[in-house]
Amino acid sequence: MKKTLLTLVTLITIGLTNAQVKEKGVIEITPKIGISSFSEFNEDDNTNSNSGVELGATVDYYFNDRWSLRSGLIANKMGGKYDFEGESFEDKLNYVTIPINANWHFGSTRKWNLNFGLSPSFLSSAKVKVNGYTENLPDDIVESFQLGLTFGIGYKIEVTERFGILIDAQLFSGLTNINKASSEKILNSGNSFNVGGVFQL
Repeated sequence: MKKTLLTLVTLITIGLTNAQVKEKGVIEITPKIGISSFSEFNEDDNTNSNSGVELGATVDYYFNDRWSLRSGLIANKMGGKYDFEGESFEDKLNYVTIPINANWHFGSTRKWNLNFGLSPSFLSSAKVKVNGYTENLPDDIVESFQLGLTFGIGYKIEVTERFGILIDAQLFSGLTNINKASSEKILNSGNSFNVGGVFQL
């Protein structure tokens, strides 16, 4: 425990002493991994949340030391868990998401960031788990495209001038109906907690 605390204190200290002001044209690439939790919402009810691993990478293009444009590719699991007529179900909906976010870097050393924008998502696989057994969902059940609102907050620990560690939390709120089978409107909604390595090109 003492070694873990010492390591964290050392990383934060290094980060504070290596504050770098970003100029226009600076590009940062951040591969990251995280844990997500998603549910499905409709007008009358919502499912219980499921959990999954989130993988991907984002790219920030800086306009100045306060603002950057963030995009990238994120593979994430959405859907939800629910019970129906005595059986348990889990929608396992895997998407590739492309965030298009404005990213505001704030604080005296610009270590904090607040990002917000739209994220189109493309369905890569759709399965349902019924009482422990998993099967593919037919193509006419789930829409292949959805649009969501994304926003999040993060903190970057700068280890060297060109490398840092990003810790962030992201929220996703679906704007478009994923239900292709009926007129009932169903939206994905959830969050993720991520850790990534920041590489400045």
